[in-house]
Amino acid sequence: MSDSLVIIPTYKEKENIEAIIRAVFGLSMPFDILIIDDNSPDGTADVVKALQRDFSKQLFLIQREGKLGLGTAYITGFKWALERNYEYVFEMDADFSHNPNDLIRLHKACAEEGADLAVGSRYCSGVNVVNWPMGRVMMSYFASKYVRIITGMKIHDTTAGFVCYRRKVLQTINLDDIRFKGYAFQVEMKYLAYCFGFKIKEVSIIFINRVFGESKMSSGIFTEGVFGVLIMRIRRMFGLIKKKTNA
Repeated sequence: MSDSLVIIPTYKEKENIEAIIRAVFGLSMPFDILIIDDNSPDGTADVVKALQRDFSKQLFLIQREGKLGLGTAYITGFKWALERNYEYVFEMDADFSHNPNDLIRLHKACAEEGADLAVGSRYCSGVNVVNWPMGRVMMSYFASKYVRIITGMKIHDTTAGFVCYRRKVLQTINLDDIRFKGYAFQVEMKYLAYCFGFKIKEVSIIFINRVFGESKMSSGIFTEGVFGVLIMRIRRMFGLIKKKTNA
């Protein structure tokens, strides 16, 4: 068993899932993988189950009954990781928009460079996004700018979904109080880590738009992010953001 767990939520990722799993297991350092599948109708979970025959001690699967949202998938994964002895817990997409090789760099930022939360950042050294429509690049870039202004966080890529948490961060955040499920979930997790004084380090990555499968972004997810950030700031102003009591 590795001390590092990569959580990959899936919904209709049959075209990508075997390749991403094999890529992670082919890295020069060991990682375990937890797939959280939201009842994909394309048989994504069946592919994972077949691979478990080859990777029985490294590959784990949680199947949920429906499409319940990105945030709830990660919270399920975080709780699963905390019940075990993982020191480093990663979020990563299944579609190769996040390069598996960068897992090692995120791990190093936490394990060797003192970060409590390492963020795979698209924007800390320019705009490192490939094959996205310009409109979506601008929306994402300025969304992060907006979050920085409202929250005061000194993070260039506040909406990034490629991150590494040290165990103590997840132990401190009250996961049952996470309010958002979509776009704002990533911001909320970073903001709570920031509010609780954890050290956050950005690691520059190149984000490449998916080749196979469908994007899960929607206007509703974006709207949640816009208003969710204001709610987070207001909650902090009124002292409503608190650590987990037994952290």
